[in-house]
Amino acid sequence: MAGLPKNEDPNLLVGYETSDDAGIYRLTDDLAVIMTADYITPPVNDPYVFGQIAAANAISDVYAMGGRPIACLNLVSFPAKKLPFDVLHQIVAGALSKITEAGAVLAGGHSIEDEEPKFGLAVTGVVHPDKFWTNRGARPGDVLILTKPIGSGVLFNANLKQWVSKKAMDACVAAISTLNRTAAEVMAGFDIHAATDVTGFGLSGHGFEMAKASEVCLEIEVSRLPIMDEALAVYKKGMRTSVNADNRKMVEKYMRFEADLPIWHQEIVFDPQTSGGLLVALSEAQGEDLINALGAAGVAAAKIIGRIREVKAATYLVFK
Repeated sequence: MAGLPKNEDPNLLVGYETSDDAGIYRLTDDLAVIMTADYITPPVNDPYVFGQIAAANAISDVYAMGGRPIACLNLVSFPAKKLPFDVLHQIVAGALSKITEAGAVLAGGHSIEDEEPKFGLAVTGVVHPDKFWTNRGARPGDVLILTKPIGSGVLFNANLKQWVSKKAMDACVAAISTLNRTAAEVMAGFDIHAATDVTGFGLSGHGFEMAKASEVCLEIEVSRLPIMDEALAVYKKGMRTSVNADNRKMVEKYMRFEADLPIWHQEIVFDPQTSGGLLVALSEAQGEDLINALGAAGVAAAKIIGRIREVKAATYLVFK
């Protein structure tokens, strides 16, 4: 986006300036639309589950803005000469199950011929123009909450070598195919200062975007992180993803590890997520109440993982 003219429309409430999860455009004094799009390559072989994961991943951006999804369009790349159309039907059916669960509708979409299947959604949501969340409101003194465990990236890679148990893999798929709807609806009853969802840039990358946009430092306690079963074990065994190094490079000038961790353990904060959890900052006074409310609603993995501090010497992330 560098070098492009800046938008001057005052009704564009959230654009691309802080790498937020979606754009927000005000239509009236009481209504704004949320616009986002995301699509992925298959992390699993089952086409129906792939559709579910891809849909949950795309819809999550609306929840990360504090909004409600209302309509979706399919975004499809498909090798029609290589795979039967039943595979595509199952992908869309899986996506539709999550769209319906989110309370939205499928309104159509677009497809192209491609060598590899890719699927996702363009999602429209709604929110009150005065009540949306962004990634730029975190304040010193806030606590930081993460609602899903991390580690899906390395587990999917390790599973290709049969390094992961079926139990761990099933738990991973269950986590990433779960909508962030319940978490977002519970959070709507609290004063959320900043929010994002954790996806391809990993906890470090999306945390950095929040910290930089808010001009604060995220102090994260590694021992408090919710981590998927067997993710650390396969990192210790030598597994990596192709994205870990890029995610580390993205933030390494702006972060430090205070915790004495071996390199393989550090990798978990750079692990790329698909359909990860919500990462939110709110006052310390409300932190435990939110955790209790999330737990009561079934979001059992949610944890307070750190605090917000004043930024010093352009250090936006500290892992303790």
